[in-house]
Parts: sequence; C-alpha cells; structure tokens
Amino acid sequence: MTYQELQARYEILVNRKNTVNYDRYNGIYERWNHAVLTRNHIPPFWMYDPNPETNPFMMQRLGVNAVFNSGAILLDGKFTLVARVEGSDRKSFFAVAQSDSGVDGFRFWDEPVLLPDTCPEETNVYDMRLTRHEDGWIYGVFCSESKDNTNPDLSAATAAAGIVRTKDLKTWERLPNLVTLRSPQQRNVCLHPEFVNGKYAFYTRPMDDFIETGSGGGIGFGLCEDITHAVIDEEKMTSVRKYHTITESKNGAGAVPIKTDKGWIHIAHGVRNTAAGLRYVIYCFATALDDPSRVIAEPGGFLIGPVGIERLGDVGNVCFTNGAIAAPDGKVYIYYASSDTRLHVATTDIDRLTDYVFSTPRDPGRSVECVRQRIGFIQKNLNYFSQQ
Repeated sequence: MTYQELQARYEILVNRKNTVNYDRYNGIYERWNHAVLTRNHIPPFWMYDPNPETNPFMMQRLGVNAVFNSGAILLDGKFTLVARVEGSDRKSFFAVAQSDSGVDGFRFWDEPVLLPDTCPEETNVYDMRLTRHEDGWIYGVFCSESKDNTNPDLSAATAAAGIVRTKDLKTWERLPNLVTLRSPQQRNVCLHPEFVNGKYAFYTRPMDDFIETGSGGGIGFGLCEDITHAVIDEEKMTSVRKYHTITESKNGAGAVPIKTDKGWIHIAHGVRNTAAGLRYVIYCFATALDDPSRVIAEPGGFLIGPVGIERLGDVGNVCFTNGAIAAPDGKVYIYYASSDTRLHVATTDIDRLTDYVFSTPRDPGRSVECVRQRIGFIQKNLNYFSQQ
C-alpha cells in the first residue's frame, strides 16, 4: 500500500458521519454507532515515513496501539479532546483532537503534546482531566506514573497527580505534582472549576497502592491554598465505596463536575470485581452548590456500562470517562472509553441528566429491599394505567 492510499483511507474514516444507535434507547442519553477516536484516527504521518527511499515497504515505524481516556473542553467554539494515545511501546502521551459537531469529524493537531520534562523519574502519563477554572487558566490534572524503586517487582509503580496549566492547549506550564499528606498515592484526581472558600478544590482518590485502594474509602475532597505548590492535608470522603455495589472495589472522579440549579453533577466511575476480572462502569451523583463535598443525590446503579464491541479490547469489560462537555445550548457530551482501546460519545442534555440524577431512586442496599422498591414502582405504574 502506498502512503497516498493510507492517507485516503484515513480521510474516509475522519469524514464519516456518525449516527445514533436507537437500539440502545433508555431515555437518559443517546449512544452513537461509531467510536469518535480510535488508533485509526491517528494521522498516517505520525506512524509512517512517506518517503519510499527511506521506507521502501511502507512500514509503520512508530506504531499506535490505542486512543482512549480523554479530557474534554470547548475551545474557540470547537469540541476539543485531549486524548490518551498509547504507542506500541506501551508509553502513553497526550494529543489534541477537535471537531465542529462533537460526535464525528475529530482530527488531531499536527503534533502531540510535549509536556515540560520536570519529573525525571516519571515514566508514563495518562488520563488528563481538563478544568476551565474561574482563575482564568485551563488546568490539566493527570496521572504521573513512576517506578516504585523500593520494590524489586518490575510492575511495582507509584501514582501521583500531575498538574499543568495552559491558555490554549499549545503552551503548557508544568506545576509541581499534587501532595496529599495522608494518602501515599493518587489517581483519578479532578480539579473543581470554582474556588471553594477562596481555595482550590480537588476531588481525589486516596490509595495505599498503585492498583488497590486499600484503606481508601472512595472519592475524596480536599482544599489547597496555592495551586502552584498544591498540598492537601485533610481529604473528606464524598461518594464512598459500598459493599456489593458498582463501587465495591474502587471508584474515582471522572469528568469535571457540571453545575446545575440543583447541584453539581458528577460523572464518575465505579469498579467491582468479578470472576472475569474488574468491571468498570460510569455512574452519577450530585453534590451541594454551597458545599461541593456533600452528596445530595446518588441514583442507584450505573449510567453507562460496556455493551457489544465495547466489552472487547486491551482491558475488557471497561467503560471509563474523564471528560464531558456541557455546551451552551444545554446539550451534554459524555466522552467515554471502552476497554482501554477506543473513545465513544454519549449525548444528553442538562434537563435529562438533572432529572436522572435527582429523580432516580437510590440503591436500597439489599436484594429484598430492591424487590420491594421495584414492586412499589410496578404497582404505581399499574395504577396509572388503570386510570387512563
């Protein structure tokens, strides 16, 4: 295949129109038939040398394995994603892709993001949350992974929350990593978009280990005075892990919270263990406008779980989000990855999302109570039918 043929195939993919998958209707959101970003959306010149003299067999020189977990923001009227791109060498990096529609036509900028190299021990970076803060900066908070040199196991690692800031997603300033005095490791950290009591507020995920949360009780909330040297002492729990629920093993912040008249809506992820391994799903909860650490609504069950092809990939049975866009027209675009392989979008609007979060009943916690809850729901509906 020639380079021109590779480029032509790429153009066909990028220009393909997306369509709603009505077979997955639930009234809460629309799923779309095509992933919005995959490894095939990577420009060919990122992977191939187009010169036949230096690449006579038109081989990939620098391969890409997957494109997935993405921060999201509106930038100059365009739907803008800072996606995690994983090379064939397993190293992840960030790259900016933009679209006019938010559901298709995403194109990467010519070059990926080169972060300031201020952490020589850092081996890998991934899963950036983008926050447009009221202080005027756009902040990116991501996982900074390093080898745990206290452990001879080659897979032993440590996770910290890296912080960068920018005005245009082109020039990035690297700030010192977040320090949490009472938590040895941090992943899935998200910056709240407004000051809280005059301070910067972070949603954290306290962890005793790189993979296992250990004593970590759920999604934390902490304040710091100075984001240029961010230090959090106390982490207050918000959405907590619970036995025999979708958050039993782990849970963590996802997209930057969305402000509504009723409260801050959080789109997070929950993890439970199964015989087939960990299962990741996306769920919602809401916190109070006057106290973003206080949960005021928590609908039972998950919002988005992997279905069909979404179950298959490098890490199967996973749905994960770290980016959503609440557009000025009221529409909400939830960007979620499946199985650490590709990126999808689900669309809803503020009214539907608010109704879902505040009107869906909580998980009662026990099977017998769940049955009573469902019977009451059925009886109410049957009574409604009888009166029509």
